[in-house]
Amino acid sequence: MSVLTVYLSKALLCAAAQCWPVLVGPSTPVGNGYVLIQRLTADPGYGGDVLQFQESDTEIWAIHRVWTLRPNERRAERLQSPDPNQRHITKGCINVATVVYDYLVINYRGATLDIVP
Repeated sequence: MSVLTVYLSKALLCAAAQCWPVLVGPSTPVGNGYVLIQRLTADPGYGGDVLQFQESDTEIWAIHRVWTLRPNERRAERLQSPDPNQRHITKGCINVATVVYDYLVINYRGATLDIVP
């Protein structure tokens, strides 16, 4: 089974010897063996679906396209920053560029996600 790894301190998602910048946040959960499940969502800003990896009674954590409904957060610009500290902004989800999200859906839906500090 394919494994993706998110390195929180570097704000990077890596798979198959390739890494991409991501947006993460203080409540992004650390752990191993999360399974990525594609879920449809009608919530604005997510592009219609997400790759969910954890759920609680009150929260859902997922990898999804960069959420841009608060322009003052400049998430799209921050995603491109070489400074990983600029990429720590989310409430816990992992935001990726649309092209990366599409690649993950095609190649890693159902894969295992590890998130390390």
